[in-house]
Amino acid sequence: MLTLALSKGRIFEETLPLLAAAGITVSEDPEKSRKLILSTSQADVRVVLVRATDVPTYVENGGADVGVAGLDVLIEHGGAGLYQPLDLQIAKCRMSVATRDDFDYASAVKQGSRIRVATKYTAIARQHFADKGVHVDLIKLYGSMELAPLTGLADAIVDLVSTGSTLKANHLVEVERILDVSSRLVVNQAALKLQREPIRRLIDAFAQAVAARQS
Repeated sequence: MLTLALSKGRIFEETLPLLAAAGITVSEDPEKSRKLILSTSQADVRVVLVRATDVPTYVENGGADVGVAGLDVLIEHGGAGLYQPLDLQIAKCRMSVATRDDFDYASAVKQGSRIRVATKYTAIARQHFADKGVHVDLIKLYGSMELAPLTGLADAIVDLVSTGSTLKANHLVEVERILDVSSRLVVNQAALKLQREPIRRLIDAFAQAVAARQS
């Protein structure tokens, strides 16, 4: 049995065409079912639904053989014990720094300065500001990130940005782009040895589908 870990929402929806390219269809819509384990058109393949941030943990520790996770999640997790054979080029967005539109970010991040940053991506934020020589006080939040600069909790936020409409609606501006984010296929290293053929077929089918879409 090959177990694939996916998270609900955009990653799940954008992985479906890749699965179809591998001849796999998922039996149920996760938005309409309460099941956390979904069967597929192939009796030896199943999908488990987990939180996006938990996908690397499930794959690393053998709860799933393969999974799909965003680069942001993989960096925060550390990626230890995971084989990452393929950038699937799905669920694209970017990791950016944003501030109030009246905040002088350029002056605030001069070499040796210190600012307060709210984010749930603490590893990415810490490394980014360390590379700039800026001291940062990190405030970990799990949601409603845009509130932090508006209430004076933080000077800036580090968060995922897609269209930028949420920032604009809250009078925030994107002041620095940290990295582009897309989702990767991740594989448990032990599973790669024990189920080499089915996993290799899946990787090859995904790779062909990604290449076809890009061309």
